[in-house]
Amino acid sequence: MRSKFSKDWKSSKQKRKQRLYRNRAPIHIKHKFLGAHLSKELRKKYDKRAVPVRKKDKVKIMRGQYKGHVGKIESVNVKKTQVFIRDAETTKKDGTKSFYPIHPSNLMIIELDLSDKKRLKSIKRK
Repeated sequence: MRSKFSKDWKSSKQKRKQRLYRNRAPIHIKHKFLGAHLSKELRKKYDKRAVPVRKKDKVKIMRGQYKGHVGKIESVNVKKTQVFIRDAETTKKDGTKSFYPIHPSNLMIIELDLSDKKRLKSIKRK
């Protein structure tokens, strides 16, 4: 049986093949799509431009209806490439609040959660 995913597809110029590549990618590759820019201070400190987002990171929303809001990440959906932030919530008709999904490319990391030693190691690695 042929595999649905191929690494060769990512070099295509066609948008439909690029979308297919992103949608059919396995989770260990989709994790790389969760990258967000670092703030200027963190960029100088760690000498990196972007890092994958993680729960408990403090982020600033750069695009969309919640632009300018700062909050901590509540959860990350790797399968759908979505991030849910504490301050970005919508109110439903019945009055309950639900998190508004935001793409990680529309975020800027202000404060990193470095409680995990492996993450600290990967950030300091060049």
